[in-house]
Amino acid sequence: MRSGSAEGWTRSGAQAAGRARRRPGVRLVAARAYVGSAQLGRARAVLERLGVWWDRAMRPPPWLGSGTPGRDLVLAGASLTGGLALLSLGSHLAITPRTDVPTAAFLPSLLAVSVAVGLRRVATRTGLALGTAALVVDVALGTTLGTALIYTQVLYDSCLYGPPRLWRWLLRVAVALSLLAAGAGTLLAGNWRGVALVVPVVLVAVLPVLSGISVRQYRDQAAAERARAEQTARLAELDQREAVRAERSRMARELHDVVANHLSAVAIHATAVLSVPGLDRAQVTSALRVIRESSVQGMAEMRQLVGLLREPTPGAADPAEEATRVRLDELDLLVDRMRAAGLAVRAEVAGGPRPLPVGVDLAAYRIVQESLTNALKHGAGEVELIVTYRPAEVVVTVANPIRAGGGGPAGAGAGLIGMRERAVLLGGEFAAGPADEGWRVRAALPTGEPA
Repeated sequence: MRSGSAEGWTRSGAQAAGRARRRPGVRLVAARAYVGSAQLGRARAVLERLGVWWDRAMRPPPWLGSGTPGRDLVLAGASLTGGLALLSLGSHLAITPRTDVPTAAFLPSLLAVSVAVGLRRVATRTGLALGTAALVVDVALGTTLGTALIYTQVLYDSCLYGPPRLWRWLLRVAVALSLLAAGAGTLLAGNWRGVALVVPVVLVAVLPVLSGISVRQYRDQAAAERARAEQTARLAELDQREAVRAERSRMARELHDVVANHLSAVAIHATAVLSVPGLDRAQVTSALRVIRESSVQGMAEMRQLVGLLREPTPGAADPAEEATRVRLDELDLLVDRMRAAGLAVRAEVAGGPRPLPVGVDLAAYRIVQESLTNALKHGAGEVELIVTYRPAEVVVTVANPIRAGGGGPAGAGAGLIGMRERAVLLGGEFAAGPADEGWRVRAALPTGEPA
């Protein structure tokens, strides 16, 4: 049954009447309820077609929503209606009674102050001026209760919707009028009881102004909180974008370190097989063996990286541990692969090897791997690797002569950027550049241990 349907109301009344047939003592009441519900349903259907009926949640129609001219007009009409009702009852404030003034003389001021209520949003200052003039005329004629009450709404709206300077000015004027009323009442009465004259001034002027200022401050504070919340949301979104960008950079670096190194070895040996004529079977077999080992190793490390990016399977091994298991302890395997690829590596370990933090261990291994790959691509076929364990850091140094005339597959420079980022993220130092007619890479990674 739809709540806004006249048919629903009628059906409900009919059901109630049907139940009442089984109880003769309430048939008359049920019949009346049936007729009343039917009439109410028809009336509600008409009001719904006119668009002036509230739904179950008592939401007003759009033209009567908050901040719309329709609401201001309705408030002005309600004020005028209430003022006319009070005026018809003869309700006056007996401050300056004028028996010679007819009741119709108060209608223009009542109408003007009601119009001022309707101008509260579109022309606040104009409405305040119109309402003040209407109140002055009304006080001169004898002061009606309706005009005074409606003027309090005008003052409230002026403080709420007017510029900040307006409510400050109104507060000063209201306080000054209160003091003047207190002094004038005392002088006119000749004793302290004349201070009672300040009561209507406070009720009509001071209290509406203070109420409007309080509500305005609450609204301004709420608007500031909303703006702060929106700013916080924007900052959170920017942080999220920055985190995504940093994660994409990290993934790109890992992909380069995992894949590019092995593919470089594959490209170098494939180029050698294709470009050097007259290779015997043993040389071709050796090159193909290196290509196969590099491809298999690259695929294995790629699977580890893809497993790190996937959601972990319950009960399976942690993919993060699998992807970061390469360490400096496995440099011998890396050196053997590079030697098999044709690079003469002289490796040396200084200091006492010891377990390192996972991040430092992985970064040092990747830096050595990238440096040896660069030496294989651009070097003269030999390289010197030194790993030095110090009390508070581990230092990796890779030096190789540069091949005459350059040569080798061209790179995009991502390797050097990745090595530098790894060292900087750990708070270490990184340097790479020409040195002694060759190329030298040095990375010092702190281990977080006291020196």
